[in-house]
Amino acid sequence: MKKVLVLNSSLNGEQGNSTKLSQLFVEQLSSKQQIAVTTRDLSNDAIAHLTQTEMAAWMTDANERSDEQKALAAISDELIAELTDNELIVIGMPMYNFGIPSTFKAWIDRIARAGITFKYTKQGAVGLLENKKVVVLAARGGIYQGTDMDTQTKYLKDVLGFVGISDINFIYAEGLAMPGAEQSLQAAEQQISSFTDNL
Repeated sequence: MKKVLVLNSSLNGEQGNSTKLSQLFVEQLSSKQQIAVTTRDLSNDAIAHLTQTEMAAWMTDANERSDEQKALAAISDELIAELTDNELIVIGMPMYNFGIPSTFKAWIDRIARAGITFKYTKQGAVGLLENKKVVVLAARGGIYQGTDMDTQTKYLKDVLGFVGISDINFIYAEGLAMPGAEQSLQAAEQQISSFTDNL
């Protein structure tokens, strides 16, 4: 059975286009094979921005942490355990002001931890997460794929690659605030169907 982690971060919850696409992806995949799904809504259950206090808790030996530090370290520990436990990561990714949602950035800040998901060597950083595939369902109001204004694609490839995940796939639904949005959604749905056929 394939274990799937779904990460959504649309401010519009289940009505968000990126969330609808991630839900469709899971529905399509579940109709073709057995999967176990864990879903985390990063907008509804938002993680606070990372602080120095929380980072210091990670760097304190587990046996020496205060109660506050234990609680703070547990946030990152839980998210990393969740990520590690799943082989397929499905990301519903809206674009806000040409970037990723700040709630998703807060998630990144918790799962990128030296000595746990990456390490530094003489040759530079080496990611420690293995055997994972990521599918990003990117929903945008305008059309940015392949342009300098698409900061999401490169960032997600870079930061996920940093922790060892290199199998990253994108399905785009663009122009959703423009005429022809329905055709763009239909094209994305067709790509989802084809992609899930081959997983």
